[in-house]
Amino acid sequence: MANEISKHILSFVLVLLLLSETASFDLKKPCKSFLLYQHNIAYDSDNTDNATSATIWNPLGLGNFLFGKFVIFDNPVTMDQNYLSKPVARAQGFFFYNKKSNFNIWVACTLVFNSTQHKGTFTIMDANPIMEPTRDLSIVGGTGDFFMTRGIATFKSDLIQGGKYFRLQMDIKLYECY
Repeated sequence: MANEISKHILSFVLVLLLLSETASFDLKKPCKSFLLYQHNIAYDSDNTDNATSATIWNPLGLGNFLFGKFVIFDNPVTMDQNYLSKPVARAQGFFFYNKKSNFNIWVACTLVFNSTQHKGTFTIMDANPIMEPTRDLSIVGGTGDFFMTRGIATFKSDLIQGGKYFRLQMDIKLYECY
């Protein structure tokens, strides 16, 4: 009996030591960071070949702030502001307008990397109060080079051209890298 208790205590101590070694990370300094640009071209029935997003639901009469509008997207992501630059990733996901009193959207998207520099994905999910100059959204996990990562994506509306095109600057800071 005493032998079994000591085995359990030893196992418990080893698990604690293992967890203390693997759970150490510095929240003040990101383990990876990069600046990316997401380019969105809205479908308008005349640009089928170039469109990277489409509204799939847009109820009318629910206020002045597009409440209920639902958009899906597959946007190119570049390292600079030029839409024609070679994409380093694709932002694939959706957003919807979820407030009746001002412009606010909720975003869920995965950045899919398939380049010589990075392979894998990470997922961004959070509220995006688009009227703010900058917005911090949560990075909640990933695969490949970004396995189980967590961090912050700071969005800034870099360029807006009516309802047809917008470019988001995404300042990515990853705080858990494995």
